[in-house]
Formats: sequence, structure tokens, C-alpha cells
Amino acid sequence: MTTKLTITSQIQKIADEQSITLAPLVDDMVLLDSGLDSLCFAILVARLGDLLGVDPLRTAPASAAALSSSTVDRFSSLRAISSRRPWL
Repeated sequence: MTTKLTITSQIQKIADEQSITLAPLVDDMVLLDSGLDSLCFAILVARLGDLLGVDPLRTAPASAAALSSSTVDRFSSLRAISSRRPWL
């Protein structure tokens, strides 16, 4: 499974678990506009940490606000996530 598919499938799974209707996950959609709330973003970061071996909020020079304002495509192509290594 590609990194992008892993991320989008986790977003969908979290939305289903939280009974949230998602907007279609297109590449240029800002994650904040997806319908996910802060709890969902926290769950997403934790799961990606487990699945991909990275914690984007702990190892990146970013914040939760930066994560939520990122687009689906930009988030899934971040070097640390796509290479499964911490940010340098």
C-alpha cells in the first residue's frame, strides 16, 4: 500500500469510527476542510506514527495547525512520511 493510500484510508477509517461525513479526499483539499476535528487529527497522527514509524508533530518543524492547513497531497508527500524517516 502506498503512503498516500495509507493516509487516505486512515482518514476514512477515522471518519467512519467518529461518524463524520468526509468531503471527497482530493489532492488539493485542505485537511481542515475535510470534516475532521482536532480529535480526529490526533488519532490520525498517532496511527501514522504506528503504521509509518513517524510522528509528524513531534519530529517536524510544524504544529497541529500546520498539519490541518496542509492539503491531502502535500501531507502525503512530506519527505519524512513518504520515506518513513524522521524529518532531518
